[in-house]
Amino acid sequence: MKSIFGLMFIFSSAVCVFSVPLENIVPPRHAAMLRDKNQGGLIDMHLNDTVPGLIPNHSGIRQSVAGLINTINPNILVEALYLYDKQANKKTDSAGWDEKQKINVFNQLIAISTLTGIQYYSSSRGAMRTFYEYSSVIDPETKKLLPDPVFTQPPAALTLFARQKDLTFGDNIYRYDYVNSASAVFFTQENITSINYGIVPVIGKGNLRSVMAVIDCGDSILIYAASMAKAASVSGLSEKISASFSNRAKAVIHWFSERINNNL
Repeated sequence: MKSIFGLMFIFSSAVCVFSVPLENIVPPRHAAMLRDKNQGGLIDMHLNDTVPGLIPNHSGIRQSVAGLINTINPNILVEALYLYDKQANKKTDSAGWDEKQKINVFNQLIAISTLTGIQYYSSSRGAMRTFYEYSSVIDPETKKLLPDPVFTQPPAALTLFARQKDLTFGDNIYRYDYVNSASAVFFTQENITSINYGIVPVIGKGNLRSVMAVIDCGDSILIYAASMAKAASVSGLSEKISASFSNRAKAVIHWFSERINNNL
């Protein structure tokens, strides 16, 4: 099991689940914009500015993002915030998502193979483009492709390794670390291999970090995504990478929203 899932695999059979009202974890202005269906979510892009502006008021998520920023000292930071309205028959009171719903949310978040073929808007091409040509969990030692794990009891912590071929940034290995807390499920992602933009090496090993967090808000689910990188200083390149990260964040949030819409 260690060779498949990597660092940690700790079961927690007694995790309490509860929701956090949206207005308790984001500023009133952001809450109003998120509830406005014409808004379509919030995006914030930072170049040489590493102070997150959209991060929810959740201690675990804030500590994780702060730790990543301190580790790599990024010069690019892109954040996205999206509110997913639960279907009417899935909405819950202050007790939050039930255990079955949380298991489904966790299993959708770790369904790495389902990222294969998702689309994003390419600013440079002015058209939709395939994000990942393929995406699969792997054994970190043998690099053998593995099926997505499925759990009947959400683990408190889990590490997966994945091979993902991005049509822009190439074929790379990533490490995903998942955390399952009482009110949120989130993961951090790290590039295990260096990343190229076309033929140009732009991000060294370990210098791309991403976070995706899912927080139950009773009648809705708040999704926060952030990608940060310490990228090569090439004229105009940071702007291109930042725009790409922004559109990719939207694509991943759309992927996850569709997954939970069909499986919650």
